[in-house]
Amino acid sequence: MQYRTLGRTGARLSLLGFGCGAVGGLMVRGAPADQERAVARALDAGINYFDTAAAYGNGASETNVGRVLKALKPEIFLSTKFTIRPEDRGDIAGAVERSLEASLKRLGRDGVDLLQLHNRIASGGDDRPLEAAVVLGEVVPALERLRQQGKIRFFGITALGDAPALHKVVESRAVDTAQIVYNLLNPSAAAAMPPKFPAQDFAGLMRRAHAAGMGTIAIRALAGGALSGSETRDPIGIANVAPIASGPDYRSDVGRAHAFDPVVKAGHAASLAEAALRFIIGCDALTTMLIGTSTLEQLEAATSAVEKGPLPPAALEMLPAIWRGVAG
Repeated sequence: MQYRTLGRTGARLSLLGFGCGAVGGLMVRGAPADQERAVARALDAGINYFDTAAAYGNGASETNVGRVLKALKPEIFLSTKFTIRPEDRGDIAGAVERSLEASLKRLGRDGVDLLQLHNRIASGGDDRPLEAAVVLGEVVPALERLRQQGKIRFFGITALGDAPALHKVVESRAVDTAQIVYNLLNPSAAAAMPPKFPAQDFAGLMRRAHAAGMGTIAIRALAGGALSGSETRDPIGIANVAPIASGPDYRSDVGRAHAFDPVVKAGHAASLAEAALRFIIGCDALTTMLIGTSTLEQLEAATSAVEKGPLPPAALEMLPAIWRGVAG
């Protein structure tokens, strides 16, 4: 397993991280024995970064992660997240502290390595947006106090929302990390896209974050599973996955995923999923990539893909033409 430094934090994280979210669902709805077996296998493979959130299964993920970590007692880098709800706006600092205390209780720990804001950063829209000014003026000071209390080591954001607002937070250098959407269906966080590309334009956000000394964490590596090229989902995972920053619906994302079939047919990867993961780890502005799984077999496949290293130059040379075709 390769390791990279998480920006200015100095922490060394495995290139592949273990996502404990609801999309794959293993750490939310999986059998306890399967959960422990998967975490043990991840540790054996050299994975030392585990990511959960209070929102995953309404606390179920944190509870399950806490149980497994208590049993295995590994040395890991652990992150969780909090969400500011509309009713919290009058006491954001209190809401952050209460959420962390509840998370620590579920996890069975005195502190976590990384605590991240889970809200979209935007001035409007759905899904509990927070303005950049609120993030910098209220959320960041609350996180600084928690760091001073020794309950967290670092803090960051989930970089979803309006691109200009996200860039404002990143360029402030006020946070340590950013979880950023980056995949073959939307590589705009690190690569220039052709006109009319059918995805949100993050305008080089990952490279900006890296330049600002932040740790960068790729999320939606397989676009919620669409980059497997199949609409069939494991029963443990979420049945209907809403795309994030890519197509209008999951079926559209699966259809667009097949535009990358030539990379596989040319022999540069054994599958679409492998091509997608090896594309991501080739980005020099990336610290680590999170993968959520439903089964141990999916974890094994992701580990194997990362061990093969980035896509070869010949495969990368094919991508601009494919992206132009996707843009129409």
